[in-house]
Amino acid sequence: MNHVFFSLLHNRLRKRLSHFLSRSDSLALFSALAIAIAGCGKETSSGNKVVITFWHSYVSSTVPALNELLAKFQEEHPNIEVRAQYVPTGDALIQKIVTAVQSKTAPDVSWIHSNFLPDLVQSGAIYRMDEFMTGPQSLSKEDLDDIFPALLQQARWRDTLYSMPMEATCIGLLYNKELFRKSGLDPDKPPATWEELRQTAKKLTLDEDGDGKNEQAGFFVPVFPASGPWGDWMVWQWYAFLFQAGGDVINANQTKMLFDSEAGVQALSLWKNIYSELKLARFTIDYEVAFASKQLAMALDGPWNIPRWSKFKNLDWMIAPLPAGPAKRATVAGGEYLAIFRQSEHPKEAWEFVKWVIRPEIQAFWSMKSGYLPVRRSVHDVKEYQEYLNANPALKAYVDQLEVGQTASPIDYNSLKISRNIADAIERATLGGNDPRTELAQAAAKSNTLLRSPPTH
Repeated sequence: MNHVFFSLLHNRLRKRLSHFLSRSDSLALFSALAIAIAGCGKETSSGNKVVITFWHSYVSSTVPALNELLAKFQEEHPNIEVRAQYVPTGDALIQKIVTAVQSKTAPDVSWIHSNFLPDLVQSGAIYRMDEFMTGPQSLSKEDLDDIFPALLQQARWRDTLYSMPMEATCIGLLYNKELFRKSGLDPDKPPATWEELRQTAKKLTLDEDGDGKNEQAGFFVPVFPASGPWGDWMVWQWYAFLFQAGGDVINANQTKMLFDSEAGVQALSLWKNIYSELKLARFTIDYEVAFASKQLAMALDGPWNIPRWSKFKNLDWMIAPLPAGPAKRATVAGGEYLAIFRQSEHPKEAWEFVKWVIRPEIQAFWSMKSGYLPVRRSVHDVKEYQEYLNANPALKAYVDQLEVGQTASPIDYNSLKISRNIADAIERATLGGNDPRTELAQAAAKSNTLLRSPPTH
């Protein structure tokens, strides 16, 4: 086995397929992984039913909702059975897709991240969605226009639709109302600006025994090792602050990186200042455990964790919109997407499942069960969903934020390496205490070089 690629697989490619399917020596890796990873086979029929295999990486708290969703599909489509295969981590999902494409055991449908698309497309692994959009099984232009544009943009590669969003998500401010009250803060008035976030975080940070290590942190700045599995997750969250300062990641024609602009410097400086002031280098990086144990007052979080927090009956928590930046209110929006593999023996039935999932009433059902956000505007017209949002203010806070949701402009090539450059800059400025402007400029220079030399296939 090529040990360099093996190392990259485990340490650098969480939630990404790119790099494997685009390298000339990937066949050796595919063969090795095919031996190392079992369980990629699929069953195509069961009695009179067509069996569709669906791979996903939903967190454990979402799996019960997924089971309800699939049971509902089965009830409405008695001749089609969707069998979900849960892969618990991003790395494992990547490994399984890589292995399956080579060994010709790919699933019918897989849950993917949008940054999987370039290499899946270039390897010829998945269908174009327009191949299904003819005849009675098609989606209308009105259906497509009903999907939030930012999500549909991420479902495309070079203006061609290759996937369909299954759910939307964004980042909000998770906070502990009890800890607010104990610190003399109004729990119904979470921070609304960057400066309020910084000052509130200070008030909520406690070093009760004076040993220099905080027993309670006011806010968790999501800084993780750039080379580790959470590097991309850190960068994605930082994008929200970049957008709030009026910045973007790359220009429209993909010739120059923009994250080193004044907006980027402002966003990274905020993170650095809070990280230093709260002494977060000595605080745990497991923010979920810290929040559940009331050692953390505020954190960035997404709607996928609503079922988790709802189980803690002694935890008085709420979700608020992200504080506004110097330029505007914004959050980073995204989602997971459904792609249909060309190795599927039942692509029409797979399309039937994909099309069904994005129906407005199904999106409402899925959102209410899972805590994810709907991908279509018309879901808000579903009366049951309106009533549900009014009774669930945490989810409503996320749904309302979709109106200011923003996605990074797409990067067709070398997105993995560029993301790693940004992650390195964030880590060096926060954990390393270096100058944000200098670090971002160096990261942009490296990334601009990558833009001028796209990979060959």
